[in-house]
Amino acid sequence: MGGRGVLLTSNLPQLQNLIKRDSAAYKEEFLQQWNHYGSIRQIFQINPDEQAQHFRELVSFISQVAQCYPKETKDFPSHLSTLLLENYGTLTPDTRKTLVQNLVMLRNKDVITSIELLKSLFPLLPRTTSSNLRAFIRKTILSDIRTANLRTKNHKLNRAVQAMLFTMVERGMDAEVVGDKGKLRSAGPTSDKTANNGEDAMWAVILTKELWRKGIWTDAKPVSIVALGCFHPVMKVQSASIHFFLGSDDEKEDSDDEEDGGPDVRALHHRREVNKKRRGDDKKLQKQLNAAKKKKYSKNAPTTPNFPALQLLNDPQTFAEKLYDNLSRYDKRFSLEHKILIMQLLSRVMGAHKLCVLSFYTYIVKYLTYHQLRVPSILVALAQSVHDLTPPDALTPVVQKLAAEFVHPGVGSEVIAAGINSIRELCRRQPWAMGEDLLGDLVEYRRSRDKAVTAAARGLLQLYREVNPVMLKRRERGKDASIGMSKGDQPLPYGHSADAAVDIEGLMLLEDHLQKLRERRQAEDEAAAWEGWDVETDSDSESESEGWIDVDSEGDDNLEVSDSEDERESVSKPPGETDPETDLNLNRISTLATTKILTPADFALLNDLRIQAATKAIESGGGSRAKRKLATLEANKKAMQAGASDGAFISENDILGPRKKAKANYAERIASIEKGREGREKYGSLKGKKNKESPSSSTNREKARNKPIMMILSSGAVRGKKKASLREKQQKLRAHIERAKKSYH
Repeated sequence: MGGRGVLLTSNLPQLQNLIKRDSAAYKEEFLQQWNHYGSIRQIFQINPDEQAQHFRELVSFISQVAQCYPKETKDFPSHLSTLLLENYGTLTPDTRKTLVQNLVMLRNKDVITSIELLKSLFPLLPRTTSSNLRAFIRKTILSDIRTANLRTKNHKLNRAVQAMLFTMVERGMDAEVVGDKGKLRSAGPTSDKTANNGEDAMWAVILTKELWRKGIWTDAKPVSIVALGCFHPVMKVQSASIHFFLGSDDEKEDSDDEEDGGPDVRALHHRREVNKKRRGDDKKLQKQLNAAKKKKYSKNAPTTPNFPALQLLNDPQTFAEKLYDNLSRYDKRFSLEHKILIMQLLSRVMGAHKLCVLSFYTYIVKYLTYHQLRVPSILVALAQSVHDLTPPDALTPVVQKLAAEFVHPGVGSEVIAAGINSIRELCRRQPWAMGEDLLGDLVEYRRSRDKAVTAAARGLLQLYREVNPVMLKRRERGKDASIGMSKGDQPLPYGHSADAAVDIEGLMLLEDHLQKLRERRQAEDEAAAWEGWDVETDSDSESESEGWIDVDSEGDDNLEVSDSEDERESVSKPPGETDPETDLNLNRISTLATTKILTPADFALLNDLRIQAATKAIESGGGSRAKRKLATLEANKKAMQAGASDGAFISENDILGPRKKAKANYAERIASIEKGREGREKYGSLKGKKNKESPSSSTNREKARNKPIMMILSSGAVRGKKKASLREKQQKLRAHIERAKKSYH
């Protein structure tokens, strides 16, 4: 027995295998190893470099068999966690990796809970310097939370993790704001280096964004965590949080795998040419090229705002006011890029929730100059912040500033077009911000020779024909607006609303459609119910049926048969008269909204029905109003399919307008070149590899034909001809004549 113990003590993998088979029979050997682990752990805490390899082997052994002896090893997970959290800086990289892997193994064996594991792993993320270990910890955290919420939401775990993330973000909130320009950018680290750098908050924001993107957390709590990060004193935490709401996550840390931009396409082709040719190498190369191409196009894809996150903000008015306070207070410390990020987020929150932060318009006026860097982004932020509840008095100075800076003969046509488009986007949301005299001057630009300026001025003219034609001159109002004004249609002033909403526009179409479906389903059910109910008749009934006499149908033309009183009334009416009930049906109010909860699918169907009705109206002779209504409905349908809000966000292209030809970037030029090369092999060069059986370059004689003249003049052959004697020239001429004679025979 003693020999067996000595043998098993020196062979831990064999003892591990035996314990898993019969744990009770080898309990004594395990306790011996457990006591040995306790003594080694005390030595290891004093001197981590001594017996580190043996300590790692013992930890791995106990982790493998911990579920066999739960009572004896109940304190083992806390030993590992304490060792990692308290002595992390003195541990070797191999020991850190071993301890983390064994903690994860204990979680997989259900020795510890997910909360205990995550409490140990979260503090390690900002402290570790190994990219492999950091990626392993991050992947473990995300997979553990995803697995816990796979079937149903694990609210207990989610609340615990969200509380830890809140704590990580709040830890450095009291520090001084470190701007990304000026003297504070190079400020030295404080005593708490981690808190000063904001690593805890950065990792909390990154993990929250990743869990939101994967659809694991979709409620308001993760949005609150990232919203708190928007006011963190460290710039990179602020930037990552703002990018989450803007939907433009281009941070390197946000990717699942911390890799570079992707494989080098030229290196892949070169490796394929040089390396040994194998059967499956072509397929592997094509797969890598497809992955690189997909990654390249996904990186250049346009980003869409994170609209659901904006809607889940808690107290958006306070959030917007704190954003503006942060922007104005640290205006000298923030760079222009960061200030534009804050402006974009603030404007989208104001537009989505219809908030009023009036000081923002006085702040942004100083950036409204045509020579300002990134002025299109600033104009987009300004337009997005305006809505129908914004006071016109706050916007009138902004519109006048735009007109004075952007719309005058001293600037280029692109600047004028951008200025008019910006004013149009502002006035689309708040038409009363425009003055009548200024509107008349801007509309006159529709006679410009530049296409972009003309389109911008016509767009502004068309806007005011629809929303407020009174401000236009009589000859500029158009037919529909003039007819509407003659009927007494007047735009509502600011602060006034129309009559109380009693119905949803077009809801009667949806109610009629559902009624038809219901009647059709009822008719099908009745037909299905009567199937198989053919009753056999007796001989008497058969004899009676045989006694029927056929009657000619020559007089049926004058016979009108109807089983409905309504149909008889409609048939008997002359065609010139109108039924008052028909007018009532056109103007009747639907009660569907009070009897049914309308889903997004119902609204999508309602939009399709309205598009069909508008198409029929155009076919039956509808005017330009019907065409504009159809175009608006189709645009709303595209916006609903894209998942964006209806007109809530605009892009820089809406401000810049149509341009002659935008300068292509490098990727677009390469794509155009590759597209032009398709199917053009016959136009390629015929020298070198293409016209030879074996691959080779061109010959020296072929290369000499294309040499520059200055290189040829200084060559030895040319200088030799100049120095040749009369005798040598005669010999060369005679040889040339002989070769010429031979070539003709």
